[in-house]
Amino acid sequence: MVQPKIMLKKKHSSAGRAPLILFLCQMVNALDVPLDHGEKAKLLDDLVQPPTITQQSPKNYIIDPRENIVIQCEAKGKPPPSFSWTRNGTHFDIDKDPLVTMKHGSGTLIINIMAEGKAETYEGVYQCTARNERGAAVSNSIVVRPSRSPLWTKERLEPIILRNGQSLVLPCRPPIGLPPAIIFWMDNSFQRLPQSERVSQGLNGDLYFSNVLPEDTREDYICYARFNHTQTIQQKQPISLKVISVDELNDTIAANLSDTEFYGAKSSKERSPTFLTPEGNESVKEELRGNTLSLECIAEGLPTPIIYWIKEDGTLPVNRTFYRNFKKTLQITHVSEADSGNYQCIAKNTLGAIHHTISVTVKAAPYWIVAPQNLVLSPGENGTLVCRANGNPKPRIGWLTNGVPIEIAPDDPSRKIDGDTIIFSNVQERSSAVYQCNASNEYGYLLANAFVNVLAEPPRILTSPNTLYQIIANRPALLDCAFFGSPLPTIEWFKGTRGSALHEDIYVLHDNGTLEIPVAQKDSTGTYTCVARNKLGMAKNEVHLEIKDPTRIIKQPEYAVVQRGSKVSFECKVKHDQTLIPTILWLKDNGELPNDERFSIDKDHLVVTDVSDGDGGIYTCAANTTLDSVSASAVLRVVELTNQLDKSIQLTWTPGDDNNSPITKFIIEYEDAMHEAGLWHHQAEVSGTQTTAQLKLSPYVNYSFRVMAENNIGRSVPSEASEQYLTKAAEPDQNPTAVEGLGTEPDNLVITWKPLNGFESNGPGLQYKVSWRQKDGDDEWTSVVVANVSKYIVSGTPTFVPYLIKVQALNDVGFAPEPAAVLGHSGEDLPMVAPGNVRVIVVNSTLAEVHWDPVPLKSVRGHLQGYRIYYWKAQSSSKRNRRHIEKKILTFQGSKTHGMLPGLQPYSHYALNVRVINGKGEGPASTDKSFHTPEGVPSAPSNLKIVNPTLDSLTLEWDPPSQPNGILTEYVLKYQPINSTHELGPLVDLKIPANKTRWTLKNLNFSTRYKFYFYAQTSVGSGSQITEEAVTTVDEGKMAGILPPDVGAGKVRAVNPRISNLTAAAAETYANISWEYEGPEHVKFYVEYGVAGSKEEWRKEIVNGSRSFFGLKGLMPGTAYKVRVGAEGDSGFVSSEDVFETGPAMASRQVDIATQGWFIGLMCAVALLILILLIVCFIRRNKGGKYPVKEKEDAHADPEIQPMKEDDGTFGEYSDAEDHKPLKKGSRTPSDRTVKKEDSDDSLVDYGEGVNGQFNEDGSFIGQYSGKKEKEPAEGNESSEAPSPVNAMNSFV
Repeated sequence: MVQPKIMLKKKHSSAGRAPLILFLCQMVNALDVPLDHGEKAKLLDDLVQPPTITQQSPKNYIIDPRENIVIQCEAKGKPPPSFSWTRNGTHFDIDKDPLVTMKHGSGTLIINIMAEGKAETYEGVYQCTARNERGAAVSNSIVVRPSRSPLWTKERLEPIILRNGQSLVLPCRPPIGLPPAIIFWMDNSFQRLPQSERVSQGLNGDLYFSNVLPEDTREDYICYARFNHTQTIQQKQPISLKVISVDELNDTIAANLSDTEFYGAKSSKERSPTFLTPEGNESVKEELRGNTLSLECIAEGLPTPIIYWIKEDGTLPVNRTFYRNFKKTLQITHVSEADSGNYQCIAKNTLGAIHHTISVTVKAAPYWIVAPQNLVLSPGENGTLVCRANGNPKPRIGWLTNGVPIEIAPDDPSRKIDGDTIIFSNVQERSSAVYQCNASNEYGYLLANAFVNVLAEPPRILTSPNTLYQIIANRPALLDCAFFGSPLPTIEWFKGTRGSALHEDIYVLHDNGTLEIPVAQKDSTGTYTCVARNKLGMAKNEVHLEIKDPTRIIKQPEYAVVQRGSKVSFECKVKHDQTLIPTILWLKDNGELPNDERFSIDKDHLVVTDVSDGDGGIYTCAANTTLDSVSASAVLRVVELTNQLDKSIQLTWTPGDDNNSPITKFIIEYEDAMHEAGLWHHQAEVSGTQTTAQLKLSPYVNYSFRVMAENNIGRSVPSEASEQYLTKAAEPDQNPTAVEGLGTEPDNLVITWKPLNGFESNGPGLQYKVSWRQKDGDDEWTSVVVANVSKYIVSGTPTFVPYLIKVQALNDVGFAPEPAAVLGHSGEDLPMVAPGNVRVIVVNSTLAEVHWDPVPLKSVRGHLQGYRIYYWKAQSSSKRNRRHIEKKILTFQGSKTHGMLPGLQPYSHYALNVRVINGKGEGPASTDKSFHTPEGVPSAPSNLKIVNPTLDSLTLEWDPPSQPNGILTEYVLKYQPINSTHELGPLVDLKIPANKTRWTLKNLNFSTRYKFYFYAQTSVGSGSQITEEAVTTVDEGKMAGILPPDVGAGKVRAVNPRISNLTAAAAETYANISWEYEGPEHVKFYVEYGVAGSKEEWRKEIVNGSRSFFGLKGLMPGTAYKVRVGAEGDSGFVSSEDVFETGPAMASRQVDIATQGWFIGLMCAVALLILILLIVCFIRRNKGGKYPVKEKEDAHADPEIQPMKEDDGTFGEYSDAEDHKPLKKGSRTPSDRTVKKEDSDDSLVDYGEGVNGQFNEDGSFIGQYSGKKEKEPAEGNESSEAPSPVNAMNSFV
């Protein structure tokens, strides 16, 4: 009998955890006095606290006029607060109105209008105040309005007659109710009218027909308005619609007109879409932040148009966009300011398309960024109340104290108001009050109460004394220590009577006083003392902790395959803590055992006799204690077994023609149609003289065979396949390979293996028995049978413990041979201990050796992979605020306890720490260790320049070395003349003090070239040198007529023209390129640029004139570019390349100054001044006065034709506002930091981008600049093979 195949699922689960729930009443940011009932509140009966509003009615309170009005106002405080109300801004005396009562013990108002009175009488704005001796808290302003469900006004509706295909709008126009009604269309039978892409209801309730059809004819189009608040429905008069087809219209015409008048009616023509709503091409929509934005477009046309939606310059949010009403309505939920923009709806049919643009603006009522929190302070302490809100427009912040505007409230010297913050200093008991923060704009308001309670109270422990905690080993333990005190007490925990304070290397101390033991062990058992201290006293409390052994199933029920009618027994042996009493429960398929006498439980065994087919399933043993539970499962299969196996087969075939070349051998192949259909495998080879073969078979394979002949020429095509033969199943004869055990979490063990393939399974129902136990323990093997998978996860294991692991294959017939055990480890956790005794030995100025003591191997909690050193160059606090400290990392493999730190910077202060690493990650860092590197030799001086040449002197200017690597002692300047044949003259050696950056050499030869060698020195030695060449000026008396007239005095002629100091300042889509040039004048420059790292050709831009700056426009945001500058003509040379990156694309943050009050006032003042000047000019003109036109023209001459002064020819370097880099030496700007408009034709106003720039007379700039020039365009055998054997047949042995 064939047994059904049952897939066995995972049957073992780790012990469940019973988390300890603690009441944690102490929060560090908002100390509060518990006012609820209970033991903790009784301990604080003598404390006072200002009122706090705990419950109130909504701001917009719509009431049912048929029921009593209940306006809620609940508050807490000590002593209990009293309540009062205002109505429409004035005191509401409830004692004078017999219909109004206040609920006892609260401020809730009950207005009895069911007895008499009307709800409209009590419509208004109410506000509740709760007051005690410590202050007053106020509620929101509660607007009370009765709901309204008015009737439709009576109207006479004429029947509507339309021709087939015309459009139609049936108006609803519901009465205005409170809250607004819900609209729907139905017929007289209260059945909703069908809607579609052609017929639909709009947001305003009207019913829209894109085109009408004859089936739309009916007399009961009825609009209903449902007012949910009063549970009423109002009905509009029915509307009659008749749609006349072309044939009906022609019959009507023929009946009423003579033959000569009858021309016939034509059906409505097909037409392109037009919008029924909204009107026009554009509209605007405003929505509040957090609401749902609903946009609607309904179009008419024939055929019926289809609506599409897009957002211009953006995409619709994926998870917040919904289409309603057959895509005629676009809804975006939880809108924010980012959803503002233009939305376009497109109506389209076969004859055309039309679109409508809706401009959406998202405003925002105030919402909290930081709401004020209650403060409990002790006398003399300081504190702050922060009230920070946002909105659109920006909300106004107003403060009240005890319900009174703070401007008119009694003065308190301890408080100071700074916008959205109140600062308290040296508070006293009289400083106690309740403060209200009101944030409001035109769309709403927020009101928050926060009290300042000045108390002087010694610590009190609120947790019950001698509380007993019982925890299962290897689980977290949380010991409660709820406390109160003012000032806020500090909490310490101690273990035992003489123990020291517990620290956070092993324990976790929570701000609310709770002590957490992350992994409780047996030695964690004991008495723990919580001590709370402040300057007014001390309190302590003892609690007790007991650690229990976990409940474990040491002998699990095992997978069983039995024959029908036999007996089966499942064993479940439980090991538990001696103080806990477990209960054992057996389940079948997660339910109770059948009520059958064949099932019996005998101590640790479940026995089932006379097994039937229905007994198969999953049997679970569950062990429960008061602290934990554990379970294990096994599967029972009921089968009919047989021992008959086919071990071999004899295959016979008839050879084909050998085609004049003798057959040398036959090749036999087989196909397993059950596991790998269509795939043929090599089975055997026999001599070419044989026509039979004895083949060995494997169990549970559906065999087919074929034979191929081979001679010296080649191989024949295969024969036809033999008939299929299925061998009987057997138990597996091998086990999985590549068995490994490696944890992925600190409390698990992941066992993996390479599963058997179908051919190796030997039978149906392939599964695996996974067994494990701790290597160093005396536990029994724990086993579980899993389905045909390759992984099993054991949960609840100790961290990094060696395990012995076995994986055994089994199928419906039986088990494979017993497998060998392999060694694995449960999961690693981060190391617990930092390396100690860290020492640093400084070898030289760039190398240090670090030593440390190894950590205990037990604390590594994983495979020790090595140690990691973090080291960094220490900076001053001012530098650290500007730039992130760059830390470097060196890793040393294995158990090494020392390592070298190369590449250090001389004369620097360094700090380092050491951490141990395992497979999980890094452990805690050791204490930072500081060390200093000694002095080294400096780098070369920066920017050596030679200026102001005369006949016999040259002046050298330089910047100090960028890396002095110590204290500079002096500069060394060596120089020698070079004659016309490039021979070097005598070398002059000169020492220059270290504090100099300028030096003048005198008594030089005129018109002589000199070569200079310049370097700096520290006490260690000389640094790298920098060289330069320059020429003294010519004696004009001797060299008259030789030099060209454009060689100006006071300038050094550069020996080799060069472009240096190439600088790029980039924004989102443009970059400003500047450079310095030394060489002949009147040189035309060009700028080349391209995307960094790409192979595209350089793009070239010509610089206008001889300027030393240029603006690149049209760049892509967030892209790295390369740039270089070159010179045109015979002197062609280029600079070195520079790389810059444009900024990321972001929304503009510019403010429209045209709407600013100061700008409007300034413009008015300018207009008034111009008017006065015009009046004065008019008077002077009448008197015959003259203007000094010639002087004015001379004063404002064109700067392009004026001689340029050298001092004005320099330009300021671009300065990053974040890096605060100083301008390079020699860069200057006008002393008043202003630029006149006539100084340059180029202005930053022409380029925008919100950059404030300045220009000098020669066009040099400070700040970001973008040129106005548009980007220019840039320049894929004699004998044949043996035939196939024929007449293949098989016989079985």
